[in-house]
Amino acid sequence: MTSTKSLLVLLFLACSLTLCICDDETNYDGGEGKLIPGFYSSSCPNAEEIVRSVVSQAVARETRMAASLMRLHFHDCFVQGCDGSLLLDSSGSIVTEKGSNPNSNSARGFDVVDQIKAALENECPGTVSCAD
Repeated sequence: MTSTKSLLVLLFLACSLTLCICDDETNYDGGEGKLIPGFYSSSCPNAEEIVRSVVSQAVARETRMAASLMRLHFHDCFVQGCDGSLLLDSSGSIVTEKGSNPNSNSARGFDVVDQIKAALENECPGTVSCAD
């Protein structure tokens, strides 16, 4: 059971929250849509460890959370790339993906993403994007 949890955490981290930058056109090294592992190594050196720690704690509390976080990543990235749009809160008459009927009582793990973002903001204010 422990090895399954570890595998799920590692799989999740490898697939979704390795804190890389990927954009539609170009990125800082001139490539097109490339992922850059360690992107925050100088601006927020502990970023990857913070993400790893929060995700590990969440999965330890509830094993299903690894799958839930992977599902969030999939639904965010499925249409036109990973942009963090699934994480946006609804406001007034604007209903976002997060609050839409198809995701109501379906998409889970937003609280873990919020915990990750809070921990990153505490360590490196205004540095790491929620979409990363």
